[in-house]
Amino acid sequence: MKLKTQVHANEGCQDLTVTREFNLPLEFLFKAYTDAELLAQWMGTTVTKLDCQPHGGYRFETRDKNGNVVFSANGTIHKFVPNKTIVRTFEMENSPFDVQLEFLEFESLTPETSKLTMHIVYRTITMRDQMLQLPFAQGINMAHNLLEEIFKTNNYE
Repeated sequence: MKLKTQVHANEGCQDLTVTREFNLPLEFLFKAYTDAELLAQWMGTTVTKLDCQPHGGYRFETRDKNGNVVFSANGTIHKFVPNKTIVRTFEMENSPFDVQLEFLEFESLTPETSKLTMHIVYRTITMRDQMLQLPFAQGINMAHNLLEEIFKTNNYE
């Protein structure tokens, strides 16, 4: 079955593009990336920092049942245009992956639907290819599906 969130990676390039059309209004989709409480719900992580402005930053942390940190990531926000664009870095802490640069573009398709396009640039082709060997596409697709479900079940307006 084809995933709703598509990952496009050209051979021999150090970048990839993630696209998804959502059954969500643009304002809600953007809020899902900029509101700590909502972000934590669909990403399944704790947001310890979220400063959505140029030169702001963020940090996510996921813990196991014993309270041990099993995943943490952070980044700096370089550009922030509400309901339109976020340019940020993304770094998984304590992992072999180097920092990546992400360009997130948000687009309204209709009053009830929107589209997200993420252009992600890795330091090397090898780094990008290693990321693609992980269940990256399935994970982001599951998170985006949960985001749509949260919107539906909570009757956000």
